[in-house]
Amino acid sequence: MNTPTPNKTPRRLARELVLQGLYQWHLTGNSIPVIEEHLEVSEETAGDWLRSDRILLRALLEGTAEHAAELEAEFVPHIDRPVGELSPIERAIVLLGVYELKHCPETPYRVILNEAIELAKNFGGTEGHRFVNGVLDKCAARLRAVEVEHAKKTPPKK
Repeated sequence: MNTPTPNKTPRRLARELVLQGLYQWHLTGNSIPVIEEHLEVSEETAGDWLRSDRILLRALLEGTAEHAAELEAEFVPHIDRPVGELSPIERAIVLLGVYELKHCPETPYRVILNEAIELAKNFGGTEGHRFVNGVLDKCAARLRAVEVEHAKKTPPKK
């Protein structure tokens, strides 16, 4: 069993596991319940599963998979290549980010973008975080227009 990373919050661990689950879903076509079970019992992920916010994990994984086509329609106008040419990691991160922007209004959009960028830095290609940031920033401007506009007028807290 892997050693859980103590400095990661349960919500961060949940998002990492969702990313792994979406990656698996995309590549294998396995059902979400099968993927959840694998994440729970796999030596590589079981420790993180135990420390994660499992309610958030399940909601994000199941919701993102269920709404994948609708979520892709949201971000396709903001990418420079066909969806099929995206790396599976970047695609999963953008799907997750758009799902949160659209379906989780209780999570500030800046948190969603920051979490997505961190996922891309940790799991994606060298410049993947720039791509993820650009796409999600454009999606946020449309999906969270009032919040984004307000954030532009309010400087971030130090």
